[in-house]
Amino acid sequence: MNGVLRADWPAPAHVHTAISTRLNGCSVAPYASLNLGSHVADDPVLVQQNRQHWQRLAALPAEPYWLNQVHSTLCVDLTQADFSAGAVTADAAFTTKALQVATVLTADCLPVLFCDQAGTAVAAAHAGWRGLCDGVLEQTLAHFPDNSEVLAWLGPAIGPAAFEVGDDVLAAFIARQPQAEQAFKAVAGKSGKWRADLYQLARLRLQAAGVRQIYGGGFCTYTDESRFYSYRRDGQTGRMASCIWLS
Repeated sequence: MNGVLRADWPAPAHVHTAISTRLNGCSVAPYASLNLGSHVADDPVLVQQNRQHWQRLAALPAEPYWLNQVHSTLCVDLTQADFSAGAVTADAAFTTKALQVATVLTADCLPVLFCDQAGTAVAAAHAGWRGLCDGVLEQTLAHFPDNSEVLAWLGPAIGPAAFEVGDDVLAAFIARQPQAEQAFKAVAGKSGKWRADLYQLARLRLQAAGVRQIYGGGFCTYTDESRFYSYRRDGQTGRMASCIWLS
């Protein structure tokens, strides 16, 4: 196994994906080993080596567009953005241009990849609970002309058995979408504590936005320590990349 995951969805043949694991890099603990995040206090030389290795390992056609992610709802159009001064602040990226690698970094938050049925546009979104609640998926979908023609794939994130949150998170989601309550389960013996299902929350929001084809899910970055980084499990740790592009 080379540590490269691919989205399992019926996308057009010229839509390509690559999702990294923590395997086959050169970073040392607590970032061992394929850390692709430059903002987590890892040795920048090792991060750059990892990024170059990832590009070869995943057969990316070009260097990914690395974002400065801030748990926002901003989605940048890569065909118009200026990365000459470094990373652009956004939590999602969209493109209609071939060989532009839209990329988000995660380590428990939910990466969501998008394409249209015709294979003319792709996008990647970083959906932590705040961004998901505030509408990062909807802001990403706004770049597509018809949400009913969009496919979405849910990548590796913290699973519903491991993601414990408080009343504030529950209330925030219900305020936006009352049906979100079904994605929360009370934690026995802990008043005001809930286990949240990020995958179900994302599906509910995507369905409400008109997306009919939703795939993926079922991972858990927290429990699958051998393959995935988890911020909630480890605190100081690396980041994984979810990439999508057109050929």
